[in-house]
Amino acid sequence: MNHLKVIDIHSIGSILFVMLMIRFQRVGRRNDPAFRVVLAEKRSKPKSGEIEILGSYHPKTKEAALKSERILYWIGKGAQCSPTVYNLLITKGVIQGKKINVVQKIAVTAETAKMETVVAPETDVATAT
Repeated sequence: MNHLKVIDIHSIGSILFVMLMIRFQRVGRRNDPAFRVVLAEKRSKPKSGEIEILGSYHPKTKEAALKSERILYWIGKGAQCSPTVYNLLITKGVIQGKKINVVQKIAVTAETAKMETVVAPETDVATAT
């Protein structure tokens, strides 16, 4: 029996739009992470059905098995990569480019630190009258 995945397709006029993402799907046990690299609709839930499995990644051993031909095919069709998957693809040499900073650090500048320390002067109502 052939199992087909149903994709939610939004139509505007005669043009069909589906936002596809290449992202991780966790499949590992507790304290033993393992991820599939999957093609899924952007708004789908993390554990929901994927359209295609494009590889796997084990972060403890840094081992990755990727279907680079299929990944390049889907990127050519307009699929976007999540930032972490994008960095993995660059590291493994599937695509060329500059890595994306995934961890956003909050930069406290001197101006914001100065603004927090400045306190409005208090006025005494009794001395003002």
